[in-house]
Amino acid sequence: MARTYDFMLGGGHNFAVDRAVGEQIERAMPGLRDAARVNRAFLGRAVRFMTGHGIRQFLDIGSGIPTVANVHEVAQEQDPDCRVVYVDRDPVAVAHSELLLAGNDRAAVVQADMRDPEKILESPQVRGLLDLEKPVGLLMLLMLHWVPDESDPLDLVARYSSALVPGSFLALTHVTGDHQGENLGEATEVIKESRSPDQVTLRTHDQVSALFAGFEIVEPGLVGCGEWRPSGPADIAAAAEMNMLVYAGIGRKS
Repeated sequence: MARTYDFMLGGGHNFAVDRAVGEQIERAMPGLRDAARVNRAFLGRAVRFMTGHGIRQFLDIGSGIPTVANVHEVAQEQDPDCRVVYVDRDPVAVAHSELLLAGNDRAAVVQADMRDPEKILESPQVRGLLDLEKPVGLLMLLMLHWVPDESDPLDLVARYSSALVPGSFLALTHVTGDHQGENLGEATEVIKESRSPDQVTLRTHDQVSALFAGFEIVEPGLVGCGEWRPSGPADIAAAAEMNMLVYAGIGRKS
């Protein structure tokens, strides 16, 4: 799905099978590319918000294939000393990240599954670049809906949170069915039929809010992705339902 997301964003690091799945999903739920763009725009706002609150180191879980306005580009534009570690299990995403980051000694990538936080947090890349005794900006964008209930996403987030000191931030986006019709069901069925190991678990506002346990959610709270402090028309989808397909929020660890 990392490569399908790249296709939805207009990237070129994907295969024919990824494009076929993306086109099927788009036919089932027109406007989905707009929702992907809105989520990507939130990433930039989240990083700028965190740097504005003193964060200078970031851990991006499920970073995907590099495209425009990556975390290190946004953060290092604010302060060149910002440090970023990306994590993804997809070898294509990791390989492209390594190429993009060549020569940047303040950014690195780890190939690992997000469900193994201890491996990630103990990796040479994290230990070499991030100081876990200082606040970290943790990003988990469009990731936790790939974690089924039986894998306990609340515990998963808590395992990451336990390694973070007070003053750290968590930015999270998550697909929801709260404001959608039958088209969303058709889109998720396409993913099932693709036999991808990544399958969507839709969650409600209350269920997504619960993922912020231990964090105080900052204003405007957990809202549709397009409604989280938009800075202009480019941050908002034309179709209202696409602004509400994905919940977005940022929490501060107290």
